[in-house]
Amino acid sequence: MLTTFPRLLLKHATERASAPAMREKEYGIWQTHSWADMAALVEQIACGLHQAGLQRHEHIIIVGANRPRLYATMLAAQSLGAIPVPLYQDAVAAECVFPITNADVRFALVEDQEQVDKMLEVREKCPQLSHIFFDDPRGLRKYVENGLAGLDELIAAGKVFATQHPEFFRGEVDKVQPADVAAMFFTSGTTGNPKGVVHTHATLIDRGQAGAEFDKLSPKEEVLAYLPPAWIGQNIFSYAQWLVCGYVVNCPESAATVTIDLKEIGPTYYFAPPRVFEGLLTSVMIRMEDAGALKRRMFHFFMDLAKRVGPTRMDGKSIGLGNSVLYALGNLMVYGPLRNNLGMSRVRVAYTAGEAIGPDLFSFYRSIGINLKQLYGSTETAVFVCLQPDNEARADTVGVPCRGVEIKVADDGEILVKSPGLLKEYYKNPAATAEVLTADGWYHTSDAGFLDAHGHLKIIDRVKDVGRIKGGNNDGAMFAPKYVENKLKFFPQIKEVVAYGDQREKVCVMINIDFDAVGNWAERQNLPYAGYTDLAQKPEVYQLIKECVEKVNADLSIDELLAGSQVSRFLVLHKELDADDGELTRTNKVRRGFIADKYQPLVDALYGGKTEQFIETVVKFEDGRSGSVSATLKISDAKTFAPVKAAA
Repeated sequence: MLTTFPRLLLKHATERASAPAMREKEYGIWQTHSWADMAALVEQIACGLHQAGLQRHEHIIIVGANRPRLYATMLAAQSLGAIPVPLYQDAVAAECVFPITNADVRFALVEDQEQVDKMLEVREKCPQLSHIFFDDPRGLRKYVENGLAGLDELIAAGKVFATQHPEFFRGEVDKVQPADVAAMFFTSGTTGNPKGVVHTHATLIDRGQAGAEFDKLSPKEEVLAYLPPAWIGQNIFSYAQWLVCGYVVNCPESAATVTIDLKEIGPTYYFAPPRVFEGLLTSVMIRMEDAGALKRRMFHFFMDLAKRVGPTRMDGKSIGLGNSVLYALGNLMVYGPLRNNLGMSRVRVAYTAGEAIGPDLFSFYRSIGINLKQLYGSTETAVFVCLQPDNEARADTVGVPCRGVEIKVADDGEILVKSPGLLKEYYKNPAATAEVLTADGWYHTSDAGFLDAHGHLKIIDRVKDVGRIKGGNNDGAMFAPKYVENKLKFFPQIKEVVAYGDQREKVCVMINIDFDAVGNWAERQNLPYAGYTDLAQKPEVYQLIKECVEKVNADLSIDELLAGSQVSRFLVLHKELDADDGELTRTNKVRRGFIADKYQPLVDALYGGKTEQFIETVVKFEDGRSGSVSATLKISDAKTFAPVKAAA
């Protein structure tokens, strides 16, 4: 499908003018925008941007949540041959300086007062940022700044220009070619400055089409757009595939209303990183613990049944008459209400990606009748590399290569990919581009894995993170930190984990408790606490976490490859890991190396046999102020198990 995003928009507007394209919830009411409405809005914004001086091949940053007018601005910029660059709306001002400077940005469209303040703050370091447009005018009435204007003003000016020059917009759209750059996405930057990943209309549309073909997507799908638009995963599902398929994208009122909006919309096609699925499951488990004894017994009885036979049933295999009858009863009394409570009653296809999902978490959703599958990809591959076919979804693989993709495994175990969706380049960074793209078109993913006998790709961990235990009883055993972390994060009491063990004699972990889940548990135990730090260090909480760690160790002991990765010692951190403190990326991936440096005394204490360690940590508050949190952290040993030999 050699075309461009603006042409796809005009195609839908011509063929299905009155069909809904987007919905936005405002003041509790869903407002519908048809394809014709979107096309008219895009034309007006494009004409306004043209008058404001936006040039072909120039970058414009977009900062905000999912809003129809922000998506329309991306399309408007692309219609003029300009390049939208979405940035994370929760990034602090300092994090915006590099992308704006790197991409020579003069134009910005932001959502509201918070983002305007951020842009005005960075102007001191980015004087070229001359035009700032805002979508939501609340709180901005008395702002008087050069180049600051409302999107409404831009649209009004564009409307007049479009009336005077009716052929202008179509003429500009016709000039844009599939090989032209369509968007740039900055990587989360786990090390050093982020890199601008350059994608063309052809790469993004091809991958959107490949995914749509794989799962037989149609214009009838309903999607909820609630993840950051700066994440390419959100862009593929709510922008590229939206324009390829012509389905309806729904924008929630706010981050606080997402779970309510999810239930109201009832999406048929759903995408979320593992963290979201973890959060949903945690909220369910918290509510179930507060239910009456009879309800709890019924829930656990049917969930045990679902765990045994649900995934098999989801794969289209027979589970026997007796189990089928019991499962149908469970569906009526537990699974159906549970899916409805999660907002997933109508989900036909659900995907998770971004990082590996815990096998238990994955099986839970499939066991209750939700077609949750995994995909594999990255910003550089326009997401779709591997997808799991229906009836072939497994927790330990990420699927089979989708249309146009070739995969090979390097001698060191690294996955190499060839695909029509590969990045054009890293912007202004030829050295980094040459590192990941070979002369004959193979992309270095930096992930370690292999293709199994059924053609499914298995990812072990990042190549640089896969290590070996050195010394002790497990000398030479493989250590895959992400695998260990994900197994621990299945437990609702555990929110985040950082595992260490490479070139060491044992594995040790630092854990963040889930404050809501553990707080709820503490209240039921009549255990008083004064905030996160106090709760995290309670002996009762340590015992709770120890039980989780030892259950994971028991599971690992029967895994031939990873039995040596059992956790010997752990501690519970005194604060939650936070992107604002540099401990997580904006996509909530752990920056393991940064954390090891920042918490070096804790790592030394874990491996030095200490039973406690004092730590003081500088933190940033939401209002920009800095402070410190200190505590003496307990360090606990965990029971490990002898590896279980596989049956002959």
